[in-house]
Amino acid sequence: MSRQLRPPTGYVRPQRGWLRHFAGRAELVRTRFTVLLVDVGVDPVPPAPAATAFGDAVAAVFGAQVAAASHWPEVGKVSPWRLASAASRGLLLAPSWP
Repeated sequence: MSRQLRPPTGYVRPQRGWLRHFAGRAELVRTRFTVLLVDVGVDPVPPAPAATAFGDAVAAVFGAQVAAASHWPEVGKVSPWRLASAASRGLLLAPSWP
C-alpha cells in the first residue's frame, strides 16, 4: 500500500529541468519582460539589476506584472507566473518562443 502512495520515480526531475531551462533562457526572458514592463506600465520603473541573470529574469517578470496591474487593475489579481504564461502564450520555456 505505501508503495502506491509514493510519487513516481523521477517526480522531482521535471521541476529541476524547468529551472535549468529557465536559467538558460534568463537573458531572453529578462529582455522580453522588461520591454513588456516599459510598454504597459503607467509610470514604469525597470527593476534594479540582481546578482544573477536568473534573478534579473525573475525581477523582470514580477516588474511586468506590477506594470500591467497599474494599467489594468484586474491583472493584479493573477500571479506573475500566470501573466508570464499569458504573455508568452504558454510558450515561456518552449524552444520556439519568442
